[in-house]
Order: sequence, then structure tokens, then C-alpha cells
Amino acid sequence: MEWLNYHHLFYFWMTANAGTVTAAAEQLHLARPTVTAQIRELESAFGQKLFDKRGRNLVLTEFGTQVHKYADEIFSVGHELREFVRTGSTGTRQRFIVGLPDVVPKHVAFELLKPALHMESRPRMVCYEGKLPDLLADLALHKLDLIISDAPAPPTMEFKVYNHKLGQCGMSMMACPALAKQYRKKFPESLTGAPVLLPTDHTAVRRSIDIWLEDREIYPDIVAEFEDSALLKVFGQAGEGIFPIPTSIEALIKKQYGVQLVGRIEDVQDKFYAISAEKRVHHPATLMIVKQARNALFETER
Repeated sequence: MEWLNYHHLFYFWMTANAGTVTAAAEQLHLARPTVTAQIRELESAFGQKLFDKRGRNLVLTEFGTQVHKYADEIFSVGHELREFVRTGSTGTRQRFIVGLPDVVPKHVAFELLKPALHMESRPRMVCYEGKLPDLLADLALHKLDLIISDAPAPPTMEFKVYNHKLGQCGMSMMACPALAKQYRKKFPESLTGAPVLLPTDHTAVRRSIDIWLEDREIYPDIVAEFEDSALLKVFGQAGEGIFPIPTSIEALIKKQYGVQLVGRIEDVQDKFYAISAEKRVHHPATLMIVKQARNALFETER
């Protein structure tokens, strides 16, 4: 493939964002077969599939996910070019590309990244979610500036990255008002037999919770496990079980989800790291994030 057909890439990008060919075709004011044909031509040029079919929706393949990231950058720059032609002003800001494992609580991610949005020369932030190994591979290839993670990068990696600890805090067990009232008394022993919602067992905090429960011979009824921390909170808000959150965002979760505290677990520490490809970080946004996290969000370690 000597030249990339940007029309084909644009139709692919629109379809990936819309979720279906039909929705993309409506936004593009084109016939559905036209969009489908353009995507197939792009797949043929690449020699790899971009989408897999799942029910009525299309899901990006691993290769398609990477292509979509490049397309995001390409069409973002294209938007800046149009603005320059229209107004004569570049309006460009330094891009700051962040990777977030889906197990990191969204409220924690927001609080950690928020300082970068209020810098004097604030960057244009781009956030990607994914599995930590995939994000680390992108970081090594300099596709990301930073990863915010609940676990450090493993020392066994083939490429060198650096962990910068942002802070740690205890865990708060939350629930809808009825469950909180029922299980708050005699906490934590009251958790035996109680309906509980937990992160999946490959997360660092879940392993710590399991050890804590086993040491105290507490045996809750684990109703469900979640990869996505936001979905866990939605189930908890609906009264399906008691769920853990970092104590540092307890007030935010109470306000947004209308839940109440059942009890705090000081012995289980939820830790957060900034992972970079450089030992001494230089990106202004990264420096601001590390400084503010240590001075504000995690000013006290439980």
C-alpha cells in the first residue's frame, strides 16, 4: 500500500465512532452499501480486518483499535487545519495522550487528570482505555505520554518504563441507604453473607480485599464482579450489593450516586501510579498531575 485512501479511512473512523454502518451512513448522508464497500476496500489495502460483528453492532478488532487511534490523530489535525484556514489562527495546543486501564475508577482518573486541564498553557488531552499490557506497549512506542494505573508496570517487561507513585488510600464500602443501614452495624463482621459487588480478580485491589476477607474469616455473598469500575457503581446504586471505592473519592461517590458509607477498610490500600517512558518526566501536564496528586488528592495516606 503506497498511498492511504483518506476517504476510506474517514468512513471507517465514522463507523467506529457510531458503532454501526447504518448510523455512520446516516451521519455521512450516504447509502449503507457505499460505506460498507469503502471499509472493505480499506481492509483489503491493509490486509487485515478492522471490525468483528457482534449482534447488530460492529466491534473493533485489536488491529482496528490501533488504526482508530491513528485516525483520531489524523482527523483531529485536519480539524485544526480547517480552523486555521477559516480564522487564520492556529489555535493548536500540545497534545497530551493518556492511557487508562478500565479498572481505574473514573472519578479517581478525573481528579488526577483535572490539574492538567487548568494549566496556563493547557494541552489538548486525549484519553484511551484498554488493558494495561496493551497500554504499556503503546507507551513504549511513544503513542502515549502517560498511563494512570492502579498497579505499577511489572519489572519483567522487555522494554523500560518508569513508575511514579501518586499516592494511596484506604477503601470505603458503600451501598444504597437500605443496605448501608442493614450492614453498617458490627462492620466488618456484618459482611459475612452480605451481598457484595467486587472488581474482577486480576486487579490489585481485589487481591488485597480477598486476603483481608480471608484473614478475618469473613465470607460475603459475591453477587457480581466487574471489569468496569463505573458499571460496578451503577449496580451498587441500584441496590444490588455493597461495593468498594477508594476513600479519597468517598464524598464524590456519595453525592453522585446517592449511596452511604457502610464502613472503611484501612488495611486495604488502593494505590495509583503514573507510568511514563522516561525516568524524569518532562511533559508539563505530567509534572502538574504528579505534583497535585501528591499534594491534594492523596495528601493523607490511610
